[in-house]
Amino acid sequence: MTNRRTLLRGALLSAAGVAVGAVGATEVPRWCGWDRPPLGGGYASAADNPSAVSRAEVSVRYYVETREPVVAFTFDDGPGPRWTPMVLDALDTARIPATFFMVGRNLDEHADLVRGRMGAHEIGNHSWSHPDLATLDLRAITTELTRTHETIARVTGRVPTLMRPPYGHLGGSTLLAADSMGYDIVLWSDQMRERSYEDNPAGQVEAIVNAVRPGSIILAHDVGAKRRLVALQHLGEMIAGIKARGFRFATVSQLVALGDRRAGSIS
Repeated sequence: MTNRRTLLRGALLSAAGVAVGAVGATEVPRWCGWDRPPLGGGYASAADNPSAVSRAEVSVRYYVETREPVVAFTFDDGPGPRWTPMVLDALDTARIPATFFMVGRNLDEHADLVRGRMGAHEIGNHSWSHPDLATLDLRAITTELTRTHETIARVTGRVPTLMRPPYGHLGGSTLLAADSMGYDIVLWSDQMRERSYEDNPAGQVEAIVNAVRPGSIILAHDVGAKRRLVALQHLGEMIAGIKARGFRFATVSQLVALGDRRAGSIS
């Protein structure tokens, strides 16, 4: 069995002072080049201390290496009263799990929306106030994550083990904070493109259904601009289409476990 936490090394500074960390080969999207961040996010930037990044041990995943036809839906920024119940209803109807990366202050304000409804689902840390963590120092990042960590534990009785940085921006201090708190970092391989399909909801459904592959981690949002309804109002169709291709659904941690089993069988 491979070690759950993968050593992340090789932070480099550009002339502009931007640090980019290299992650393990099995955790970098095989369909993306190093010079092309995946789908609008998921790249390392603005590390406070690039020499420290090479000492951090934290898994950073865009997808999971597996041959099993399993994918994970993830929803960021909630909970919120307009759309989170709609998303949970769609997931309940389809009887599939998902992972929600929650903003701490939203969970604190809208705790009643998710109480008793998260049994099949996973909750991850998406910071307290949704700042760009890559622009903050270690102390500020730790405060953002700690407040949300404590709120998730208080509201749900669970201890989160995954975090996703807002905007997918990942700096060196975020890596250090995540490592110190025992978090693994989850980014994404596919994203629901709400703006691109405002006049073509069927196209959004088709794009997601056709894009997924074993181990895909799919990003959506259950709070935000109205255009996000292009995706959310058609979740049932996406789920049905993905199932028709022979795929199953899992939380991110369940998906990672599949990848770990595969790695363990090879070693």
